Amino acid sequence: MTTTMTAPPPSVTQRYLEEAERYSAHNYHPLPVVLDRGEGVWVWDVEGNRYLDMLASYSAVNQGHRHPEIIAAAREQMDRLTLTSRAFHNDRMGPFLHELCDAAGFDAALPMNTGAEAVETAIKMVRKWGYEVRGVPDGHAEIIVCEDNFHGRTTTIVGFSSEDQYRAGFGPFTPGFRLIPYGDIDALRAAIGPNTVGFLVEPIQGEAGVIVPPDGYLRDAAALCRENGVAFVADEIQTGLGRTGRFMCCDWEDVRPDVLIVGKALGGGVYPVSAAIADSEFMDVFRPGDHGSTFGGNPLGAAVGSASLRVILDEDLSRRSDELGTWFMDRLRAIPSPHVDEVRGRGLMIGVVIRESSGTARPFCEALKERGILAKETHHQVVRFAPPLTVTRTELEDALVEIEAVLR
Repeated sequence: MTTTMTAPPPSVTQRYLEEAERYSAHNYHPLPVVLDRGEGVWVWDVEGNRYLDMLASYSAVNQGHRHPEIIAAAREQMDRLTLTSRAFHNDRMGPFLHELCDAAGFDAALPMNTGAEAVETAIKMVRKWGYEVRGVPDGHAEIIVCEDNFHGRTTTIVGFSSEDQYRAGFGPFTPGFRLIPYGDIDALRAAIGPNTVGFLVEPIQGEAGVIVPPDGYLRDAAALCRENGVAFVADEIQTGLGRTGRFMCCDWEDVRPDVLIVGKALGGGVYPVSAAIADSEFMDVFRPGDHGSTFGGNPLGAAVGSASLRVILDEDLSRRSDELGTWFMDRLRAIPSPHVDEVRGRGLMIGVVIRESSGTARPFCEALKERGILAKETHHQVVRFAPPLTVTRTELEDALVEIEAVLR
C-alpha cells in the first residue's frame, strides 16, 4: 500500500509573507515577522507572540504605539473634519503651528507630510533665499551636504547621496550640491564658496549607522555658516523630538539652526506629519503658488501633530531618553562580546557595531527576534536600538538579558 505524504499547511505568518512577496515591490528586506497589534513599547505578531519594539519605526513612535492621548485626538478629529486642502483654512492648522513654533523657538512653519517632503521644502527655501536675499546669480545656488547622508528617497535627494545603491538607475540628478566628509569642519570651511546658500546636515547620521560627530562640530559648523552668510539647515527628522536626550539634537551644543526640519515622531506613529521651520527671513520667500501640498496642514494631521508634541513635552520624554540612554549604553558597553566593535549614540538612539570578522548585523537581529526583541540592522554592520521613549528601565533590564545572550 502506498502512503501519500501531505505537506503541512503554511503558518499564518508564512501566508502573509508569501502574499507580500507576491504583490509587493521588493524594495525592502524586513525581518520575517508579521505584526498586527501594538501597545506602548510592545507589538504582537499574527501568531500571538509578543516583542519589545526596539526600533520605534525609525523614531516615528517616540511616544509609544497608540498613545491614548494621540489616538483620542485622532478619533475626535476624524468625527469632525479630516481634509480641506490648502484652498481653505481649517481650525486646527494654525493652533498646531503656533504650538510647534513656540516649542522650537521660530517664527513660522510650513507643514508637509513626510520627512522627504520637508527636506525638499527646506532645499527650495534656502535656494530662493539665496537668490532673493543673498543675491546669488539665478541658477547657481549651491548647498553643501555630507557623505553618508540620508535625507529621503526623492530623486533630488538621492542625487546627492554617497550611497551607490540609492543612486543606481535613477539619474540624471539635480545639480547644485557639494559633498564633503561628515564631521570634518575643515572640509566645510574649504567647500564654502560665493554661491553657497546652505549646509544641510543631520546632527547624528542615523541610517549611516548612528554616526555621532566630534564634540563641537555642530557649534563650529553653525558659526562658520553664520560668518559666511550660509543657512545652517538641521535635518532633525530622526534625531529631534526627544530621541537623543534633548528636545532637538542640536540642543546638545546650544545650536539654533536657520532652518529646522522635523517629521516622524511629530505624527506620533499615527499619521504622517512633517514641517520645515524657520524665521521670517527665510520663510517669507514663499508666496502663494510657490510651494504647497494638498494634505500638508490638514486638520487630522494638525490634530495628531498637536497631541504628539504635547505628549513629548508633558511627559518630559527628552529627559527620559537622556537618563535611560546613558545607562543603557553603559550596560551595552559592559557586555564582554567578541563580536562588538563599538557602541555609540546619544539618548535612546544607539548603534552597536558588529565586527566584520563576525559577519553582518543581520543574523544578530534575527537572533534577537527569536528572543522577543525587534531591532534592525543598518549599513550592514550596525544593530540599531531605538525603543519608544516611554520604555521603562525594567523593560530595558529584561531586554539586556536577551541582548547579552545574543552578543556573547
